[in-house]
Amino acid sequence: MAAQTYSFDIVSKVNRPELDNALNQARREIDNRFDFKGTGSRIESGKDGLTVFSSDEYHLKAMIEVIETRLTRRKVPLKAISWKAIADGPKGTVKQEAAVLEGIDADRAREITKYVKSIHKKMNVAVQKDQVRVSSKSKDLLQEAMSSVLEHDFGIPLQFTNYR
Repeated sequence: MAAQTYSFDIVSKVNRPELDNALNQARREIDNRFDFKGTGSRIESGKDGLTVFSSDEYHLKAMIEVIETRLTRRKVPLKAISWKAIADGPKGTVKQEAAVLEGIDADRAREITKYVKSIHKKMNVAVQKDQVRVSSKSKDLLQEAMSSVLEHDFGIPLQFTNYR
């Protein structure tokens, strides 16, 4: 009888409904706050990112603080949002764009693979598109790998799926 192999996938996903809820809450707060009245402050969100607009950098930074507070409360990891530099917007305003990071790129996948292999040589690691599969004959080794990967900072939020 062959020995059983166990595995799990390391993925980086964002809970989109929670992200949308957090942005909607931030929009409502910004619309209702007195210090944002007349500043033209607004949040636009799309499939792969969001853009915040305001009349000056002070209000822009205050908006980002509101957004990050709402994201934290909705348990959306702040690592999932990558803010770009502040740029000039239309009619003398300022804007700042942010990308929503999902999936594991090739460089990070190699970094994760190397890290998991350094934990224990008997684990098999394979990169599959935007996720990393870790397999082993020992459940204990997999649990050790999971806790080590969670403790290590790869710069993106990581989750584990497909336990087998």
